[in-house]
Amino acid sequence: MNDTKIIDGKLISSQIREKIRFYGDKLKDKTNKTPGLAVVLVGENPASKVYVKNKIEKTKEVGFNSIEHRLDESVSERELLSLVNDLNNDEKVQGILVQLPLPKHINSDKVLDAIIPIKDVDGFHAENVGKLWSGLNSLVPCTPLGCSILLKKINQDLSGKSAVIIGRSNIVGKPMAALLLGMNATVTIAHSRTKNIRELVKESDILIAAVGIAEMVKGDWIKKGCIVIDVGINRIERNGKNVLVGDVDYQECLKNASRITPVPGGVGPMTIACLLLNTLFTSYIQFGEESVDLTSILD
Repeated sequence: MNDTKIIDGKLISSQIREKIRFYGDKLKDKTNKTPGLAVVLVGENPASKVYVKNKIEKTKEVGFNSIEHRLDESVSERELLSLVNDLNNDEKVQGILVQLPLPKHINSDKVLDAIIPIKDVDGFHAENVGKLWSGLNSLVPCTPLGCSILLKKINQDLSGKSAVIIGRSNIVGKPMAALLLGMNATVTIAHSRTKNIRELVKESDILIAAVGIAEMVKGDWIKKGCIVIDVGINRIERNGKNVLVGDVDYQECLKNASRITPVPGGVGPMTIACLLLNTLFTSYIQFGEESVDLTSILD
């Protein structure tokens, strides 16, 4: 295995968090205020509980205040919306994250759009989505933002590169397309009804796999030199053990890819780092300071 091919998301995210702490400390010294990130978890979804635990740990690690709200599965939509409204008006809270998925009796879109755009550190509010597609400054969904940072670390210039995204979700696929267009790549979004998906992937210089199907992308789909960013996290049984795998067949795709993210240890850590990056960005604005220069954090 050629380790130079592997994109180390754990290392890069750690470096970003160090810079976030540095700029966060500067902000606290200047304003005597500490950025606060509120996380709302509804129910007992095991995966969500793990994600929230990691987010809280990393929030504290960079010196931000972590505000946690755990609600019972049976909480009403009205009660959840009331909590979001309270957090919107809380000056100690600069970012609000409502962990998905929510129980079926709650309208997720309604809850996410109830978060005021300046505190929408997940980047899901319609106003932030519109700004992203218009090329304006906005809070960007964390996973696509993390993917774009990894790509910039590998290759600063994506002009004219062919990029294929497998997956059209509002969380990853669509915002990823907007970011890649902003980086001057030529973008194709494939999905479950795409008929010639293997052929599309075969022609791509960059592949973003975000479809949620374990090892869907096979090694012979990848052309020589392709950059593979695997967003998928799938738990499967292999040799009698539960293991985590991505949406690409890692060992097979590794042969042709020029660079590739592992699962775990690739995109996942970047998602949390970008959540904290968004919290820092919006804290500068809410504290009345000039926005931090993100390029200095990401260099």
